[in-house]
Amino acid sequence: MTVELHDSLDGQVALVTGANRGIGKAIADGLVDLGATVYAGVRSPDGVEERENLRAIRLDVTEEADVGSAMDRIERETERLDVLVNNAAVPGPDGPIGEGTTGGIDRVLATNLRGPMLTSKHALPLLLSRNGGRIVNVSSTGGQFSSDADRWRGPYSVSKAGVNGLTVQLDATYADDGLVVNAASPGWTRTDLGGPEAPRSPEEGADTPVWLARFGPGAPGGRFWEDREQIEW
Repeated sequence: MTVELHDSLDGQVALVTGANRGIGKAIADGLVDLGATVYAGVRSPDGVEERENLRAIRLDVTEEADVGSAMDRIERETERLDVLVNNAAVPGPDGPIGEGTTGGIDRVLATNLRGPMLTSKHALPLLLSRNGGRIVNVSSTGGQFSSDADRWRGPYSVSKAGVNGLTVQLDATYADDGLVVNAASPGWTRTDLGGPEAPRSPEEGADTPVWLARFGPGAPGGRFWEDREQIEW
């Protein structure tokens, strides 16, 4: 598939949630390398080493006040937001849903699904202020309906199925307003979630989300991607 891409993100502004380590950090670094001013959304900004074009911003996606304050700061400092990458996630309880604690289920849904919904909601005014704003939702093939379910991490898989649904809903609602929304599977990656045996580095896991962040106005939206190829929901 041929997609019109931004060769450079000079002058553009991006927000990446969960950007203090792993795939989120690699995505933030990749966007900085493309010239964007990147806000690294983290619960503890002290854990981010700021540099030119990389700014730490306090953002716990489960706290709506944090989300609102983060958007206020971005608008105050830059008056724009071109890219939102919803990356922040937790693994949740291992095992099938019937064996998980209610607290564990609530935590994974609050972070992995409610978090991207709230962050997208508050980001929309800035993203829609210019044609071609992008949302990239970091998802997982564990949330696919078209393949075998990841039965050993049930709540996590449900949360990612919800993220895929959020992607479709945002595309259906805002594509005509110029918003480009897609979901990305980073694959099995060496992170706190993926574990040390995973075959991919965080940089490899970040490749498709960074690529999606380069999509130009009118590019395909409402789709699920892995290794820069469209995959089934």
